[in-house]
Amino acid sequence: MRIAVVGFGPVAARLIEELLPPVRSGQVLLTVIGAETVPAYNRVLVADLGVGRTTADAIGLADAGELRAAGVNVLLGTTVRRIDRPRRMLELDNGTWAPYDRLVLATGARAVVPTLTGLNPDPAALHLLPPGVTALRDLGDAARLREAVDGGGHVIVLGGGILGIEAALAAAEEGARVTLVHHGDRPLARNIDNGGGRTLARALRSAGINLISGARSTGVSFRPQAGGRHRFDALELEDGRRIGGDLLLLSCGVRPRTGLAEGAGLPVAAGIVVNHRLAADTEGTIFAIGDCAEVRCGDSSCRSCAGAGGPAGLIGPGWRQAEWLARHLIREAGPQAADDVAPLPELAAEKPAVMLLKARNVDMASAGTIDAELWDDDEAVPCTDGCGGVVPPRRVAQWADPEHGRYAKLVTRGGLLEGLVCVGMPRTAAELVLLYERGSELPADRTALFRLDAAEQLPDFSGPADPDSVLCRCTGATLGQVEAAVAGGCSSAGAVGEQTRAGTGCGGCRARITELIKSRLEAAVTGAP
Repeated sequence: MRIAVVGFGPVAARLIEELLPPVRSGQVLLTVIGAETVPAYNRVLVADLGVGRTTADAIGLADAGELRAAGVNVLLGTTVRRIDRPRRMLELDNGTWAPYDRLVLATGARAVVPTLTGLNPDPAALHLLPPGVTALRDLGDAARLREAVDGGGHVIVLGGGILGIEAALAAAEEGARVTLVHHGDRPLARNIDNGGGRTLARALRSAGINLISGARSTGVSFRPQAGGRHRFDALELEDGRRIGGDLLLLSCGVRPRTGLAEGAGLPVAAGIVVNHRLAADTEGTIFAIGDCAEVRCGDSSCRSCAGAGGPAGLIGPGWRQAEWLARHLIREAGPQAADDVAPLPELAAEKPAVMLLKARNVDMASAGTIDAELWDDDEAVPCTDGCGGVVPPRRVAQWADPEHGRYAKLVTRGGLLEGLVCVGMPRTAAELVLLYERGSELPADRTALFRLDAAEQLPDFSGPADPDSVLCRCTGATLGQVEAAVAGGCSSAGAVGEQTRAGTGCGGCRARITELIKSRLEAAVTGAP
């Protein structure tokens, strides 16, 4: 079976890794086509690379030489002009053609360039951004951020989303002057409530970030430089203010890359529309995964699709899609794909996402429905699914300590969490996220949860102790698996990642992995069990 993969990002890398056994056995002829000149790397950690906290080798997810030695046809620095669906051929930018029996689109997403005077909003022209402006999506963007940080320059981050905040915090901690500009009344306005937003804003300012909220940007101005294009000089705001800086970092969201699919007549909405088997066509020959894929089957009664938006934009769901699709393709390619073999169950629906701020000194977690207020008059209502019972009312519990930058809000129904916001309370957040993901009932005394971050609590508590609890949400690796790897001799987060894959996604669990390694080493020195 000839399988072609268009795109060579983190999700494609996981799919390729899973397909290597049938490639080596000769069941699959695999071609991967990547537009960049380097193989896949973890884009989530590009900001860490840009501030000098990691290296390009450390965030790499594939080795082109090893893949070619295994029999994979790796085409780097190559793009696909169009898909010829009747002939099952791909026209490449060098004029050659690549055949396929199964095609996987893993084209990812592109950074949104806001409509500002002085910037080209053409989505195909990111490479035309003027000097001093970057979107922080690839290794070149990371190099530009690194130059500004190493020189102690002034970095202006435009956008109050999670990635922009993480980049701003990292740059500030590594010595850059940082201004974060966004048009909302609080950071992460779509994900946290007013109390959490105010607490987070105070934490950002305490971290040395100049936070400008409620500001609308209108344009950028430039300063001349000898022998080249004019360089970014200042961000201009609607109220007339000019914020001068050395680097403008655009963090205004991303949009799925759907142009290739749309040109081939495939269904496109926010992303490339696929069913619960990730197929984009009715024949089941073209699939889409990762940031470009929008899972929407079209059945109005489908609960998995109810309220679904566009692609998740998270690395964990993309990896799970890649693993499922690899199993499906291997079954189609191998002798076990006979008619008497039942097809794989459909891809399981993703659980509601938990948003975690990954920063060294600022902690934030949010999930679910958080719009309920403390004194909302919410009463029990009859159940609508024929159960004959009633739906319990929503209840809200809040705790705030603005002086010390701590805030928590719990939205519950029938003792179960429907939503949460937690800022500056890492132990409480860890417990709440565990209860939320498991659907476990909260203790009757909610203050027991708020007290987890009190000074008298054990200092080494930083997460759930249940070995079956998920430590890495991107890969599904459990606490027990990580502890076993550490006990088996893994002495670095990288070594643990090689054995369990924990910490290889967004990086949010790497601090916890490091703590487990440190505790193990200290126990070995003291002789403790």
